[in-house]
Amino acid sequence: MQETTVIESLARVKMRHSSARRIAVSDVVWMFTRQSGRVQPGVRERLHCGTTKRGRVGVRFSAKGLWAMTPDTADTSERQAASVLDPTLPGAAHGIRLAVLAMVGTTVFDGGLLERAMTRTLADQGVAEGSAEFERMLRYARDTAGMSKLAVFNHLFEERSRAAAANTFFERSCDDLISDGIIRAVPGAEDAIGWLREAGVMVCLATGFGRHTQNMVLESLGWMGLADLSLCPADAGRGRPYPDMILTAVLALDLDDVRRVAVVGDSCADIESGLRAGATTVAGVLTGAHGEPALRAAGATAVVPSIRELPLLLEPRSA
Repeated sequence: MQETTVIESLARVKMRHSSARRIAVSDVVWMFTRQSGRVQPGVRERLHCGTTKRGRVGVRFSAKGLWAMTPDTADTSERQAASVLDPTLPGAAHGIRLAVLAMVGTTVFDGGLLERAMTRTLADQGVAEGSAEFERMLRYARDTAGMSKLAVFNHLFEERSRAAAANTFFERSCDDLISDGIIRAVPGAEDAIGWLREAGVMVCLATGFGRHTQNMVLESLGWMGLADLSLCPADAGRGRPYPDMILTAVLALDLDDVRRVAVVGDSCADIESGLRAGATTVAGVLTGAHGEPALRAAGATAVVPSIRELPLLLEPRSA
């Protein structure tokens, strides 16, 4: 675990919002010790966490601190306490209290959403389909699966205004394709999420898409409220491969130790963000962007065929 990365990212998460500037950077730094990465006593009281029945999925900052907004009304502290008391639960077996799961390619099949929306966007930007430039840009989009789409366009186009326009068009294209019913769940994904939550493990669904697109995906699957929290890059400041979304989930869900986090994703960017955050389990799945050799080369602690096998990875082993 790179402690400076965790501390700097937490500071970035807290200080990027003007309404949060009343909380000093030193408060964030003291949240982690150099030895263990655990939250220091008394610091949690400086943050204000909670849920709202019909709040916008995501997080916002107030003068009081961080406020987690999720349509789920469950009391996460009760679920955490239950898993501590019952050593037979999977979370208790491996100390996992939070699972951060990627969406497209991990829990969701996009039906070619990324490629089709990117093709439309490049054409709108005057990049001729089939040209060398088109193939180069499309290949970069594939290789950076899981990363913030705005960050991808900022790399592809030198002018920020052009990148922003491309991102806006891309999101509109995604909306149209999602409305056509292109999205479906990875088999076993919903059961795996239900298994985690029943076991007292909180769940965050994370994506590289924008907030509106993420909500459309969740709504199309009937998944609003399925997880404890959903996050996109705009909620945290930076997307993958940075650890910001994972660390935002840790703060929002009042977790006291980053080692109690499991990160699961299909891309190398998912793996890198999990390792940067200091998660104990950083697992790859083979239903999306990258294959096993690439995921293991990125540092995955385990690779399983799909999210369906996650309970087998985390459940207690008999002696």
